[in-house]
Amino acid sequence: MIVVIKPQTTKEEIMKLKEKLESPLCSVQIIEGVSQTILGIVGDTSTIDASVIQQNKCVEKILRVQESYKRANRAFHPEDTVIKVGDAQIGGDKFCIMAGPCSVESESQIVEIAKSVKASGATILRGGAFKPRTSPYAFQGLGMEGLDLLNIAKKETGLPIITEVMTTKYVEAVAENADIIQIGARNMQNFDLLKEVGKTRKPVLLKRGLSATIEELLMSAEYIMSEGNEQVILCERGIRTFENFTRNTLDLSAIPAIKKLSHLPVVVDPSHAAGLNWMVEPLSKAAVAVGADGLIIEVHNDPANALCDGKQSIRPEEFESLVKSLKGIAEINGKRI
Repeated sequence: MIVVIKPQTTKEEIMKLKEKLESPLCSVQIIEGVSQTILGIVGDTSTIDASVIQQNKCVEKILRVQESYKRANRAFHPEDTVIKVGDAQIGGDKFCIMAGPCSVESESQIVEIAKSVKASGATILRGGAFKPRTSPYAFQGLGMEGLDLLNIAKKETGLPIITEVMTTKYVEAVAENADIIQIGARNMQNFDLLKEVGKTRKPVLLKRGLSATIEELLMSAEYIMSEGNEQVILCERGIRTFENFTRNTLDLSAIPAIKKLSHLPVVVDPSHAAGLNWMVEPLSKAAVAVGADGLIIEVHNDPANALCDGKQSIRPEEFESLVKSLKGIAEINGKRI
């Protein structure tokens, strides 16, 4: 349920109404926009009499949110959420580019790539310390050592880091070391993990599951937000279809759809979507054109010998060229790189 407050209502009046509406079954969140304030009521609202609330002189109107996801709903939060991490911004008038290798392999590798992508325009360094792989015999990442190496690269460049957490066991360690916690596609509906990262108050990048609907993605975001963490970034990374030429099928229609349904920022992962490095550029351009807030791209200085996903990684010089080509498209959409 959403209670829209009349303009010029005092904070004291709003707080009194909030206290009146709160109960063991319902929590109330105050959302202050540029021109409007609303109260978002989450929980069992079936016992709340809307006509009684409407009698308060500070109430303009009352709306019921029909969808199961409340906090992630645009009706609940009409203005776009903007998430700031260091000098980086996800959402709003800036277009954010996250870049780096699929896996952290060595200190020299991650530092070299970090310096390169920063020089080309990336504002966040990506790199996997823990890697979920289809085969149990494939490289699984360096684990805690990988987190240490990411922090070395951060000290060298000043770039915030984003890295994946796979189990509740490592949430605390990843939260202490990373600026953004990534939840991979395979864990999108690992609800215990979602609730645990929701308690961290660190920004969370949530990737869409391999066969997940948009509503299921938003419901997973709701799990994180229900624990009090409002800093959620959604990521479209391709879904599984009958087509097997590409690794996945990038669902570009999901970006404007999510933008209509939710206030949360949306980024696109063209590397995992295609699984082919020569497709990264055209898919990146398309993502910018349809209104994405950012990209997360795999960049490796030696793709042929990468320990993970070399086939979909672009070289630093290709990344530099790509960023230059994206600036004009971003400007058309009112965003700056």
